[in-house]
Amino acid sequence: MTNDQSTNDMNLYSTTNRQHTTTFANAVLQGLADDGGLYMLDHINTLPTEFFAELATMPFAEMSARVMEACIGEVFPSAEEKQALATIVREAVNFDAPLVRLDENTSVVELFHGPTLAFKDFGARFMARIMRYLRERTVNDPRELTVLVATSGDTGSAVAQGFLGIPGIRVVILYPQGKVSHVQEQQLTTMGANVSAIEVQGTFDDCQALVKQAFQDAELNKVVALTSANSINIARLLPQALYYFRAYAQLLAEGRNNQAPIFCTPSGNFGNLTAGMFAKRMGLPVSRFVAGVNRNDTMPLYLQSGEYHAKPSVSTPSNAMDVGNPSNFARVSELYGGSVEALRKDLWSVSISDEETLETLAEVHKAHGYVMCPHTAVGYAALKRYRATMSADERANRQGIIFATAHPAKFGDIVEPALGINVEIPSRLQEYLNKEKQALVIPHDYARLKTYLLETAR
Repeated sequence: MTNDQSTNDMNLYSTTNRQHTTTFANAVLQGLADDGGLYMLDHINTLPTEFFAELATMPFAEMSARVMEACIGEVFPSAEEKQALATIVREAVNFDAPLVRLDENTSVVELFHGPTLAFKDFGARFMARIMRYLRERTVNDPRELTVLVATSGDTGSAVAQGFLGIPGIRVVILYPQGKVSHVQEQQLTTMGANVSAIEVQGTFDDCQALVKQAFQDAELNKVVALTSANSINIARLLPQALYYFRAYAQLLAEGRNNQAPIFCTPSGNFGNLTAGMFAKRMGLPVSRFVAGVNRNDTMPLYLQSGEYHAKPSVSTPSNAMDVGNPSNFARVSELYGGSVEALRKDLWSVSISDEETLETLAEVHKAHGYVMCPHTAVGYAALKRYRATMSADERANRQGIIFATAHPAKFGDIVEPALGINVEIPSRLQEYLNKEKQALVIPHDYARLKTYLLETAR
């Protein structure tokens, strides 16, 4: 993939076959390529120097609109279409991602100020709006669009909330039985309206495999108009680059612009990290990406050995990252030309044990009075491990930014025993807890999922 500042028509290609190309609209509405690959932009535009010169004082909404126009603006060539894109972005990203300083060299950027209190609100809200826009203007299809999504925790609720009540679109969420928190499950299963939840007797990887099988089922796709909402969908992934720019802007506003920062991203399916890599290709200064993973250590093992081996996922306290075969590995590999040596120059990754995750929750609370979710704790621990490999001068001068991916109240059953405190539940989260769960329970069986989708298609 190359950087390109031209305004040629945008095509996307499949990570499985570069000759398999399509338009942006088709990629968004289809989700996964017919050959099972993930769609990639054929070029990434670099933001101009003046953008970065203005970044410290630029409102988040304006910054978001300019970044997204650089990403996909050529899909919206006229002034009217560009205004439509800006409106979509501003409606989607109508909350902030504030930087909270823990010490002189360490900050967290809170990504949980959206409606479902998780970072996935950024991508899900944008995707819902852009998908509706594209479908209304490019597709002559009377069928209801079915957004089929597998979730290990927060994706489902963010997607469901993003699409809630949108005419002509329904959401079907698959989640692994007994492997999401109670709060997460209540969010997934109580929205109603055009949102349905399916509780799968299996792991997240099983749910993800069922979704991919559905997309590759030609017979099903003749009847049901399917699209995805996981980070396999390029429209879910691209807006996640926005908070990397927002984080850097806040560093600049503090006057800490002497060196490119370290971005530490708690990682499961690696969409969050891939978005950061897109941001770097657009010109964002990045010293290193650090991917903190839990015991699902596929990526750290790949970086060590140079050989990728998918593994069955295992359950951990940071359940939203319990992914043994990260879908976005294909995009990460593509960005670096399949070269593990090139990837190692930008990415460092480490696996954090369950015990260390819980110890980190307590450590951060004791040292800084800050309460974080288990996923963010994995990120904090990973940054700490990475800093141990740095020189004393680098440690003293390099800013580390950790993405706080979810509100700790969503994981009270993990956080409260670890800290010995009660975590206040925000009112918009409490609303879900007061509703009755509604979910269809199925075995890990594709035939059962297919039957349901066919029977409920409109």
